[in-house]
Amino acid sequence: MSSTPKSAIPKDQTIYVEAKDLPVFCPRPGTPLWNMHPRVYIEIVQTGKSLCPYCGAAYELKEGEKIHGH
Repeated sequence: MSSTPKSAIPKDQTIYVEAKDLPVFCPRPGTPLWNMHPRVYIEIVQTGKSLCPYCGAAYELKEGEKIHGH
């Protein structure tokens, strides 16, 4: 039986975001209090993916998403 909350994201899992989610920041809403760190904005516009410098969470723009005005 695992004691990990359902809202916790395993480090090896990618968090896919849409253009409407920009700007992307970590930690995301709903992150458990025990897993909080200072909010940091994640730059994914140029490369389409990036890692959080605090927790290592991987963020990636969903395939086919178009970014307008960035």
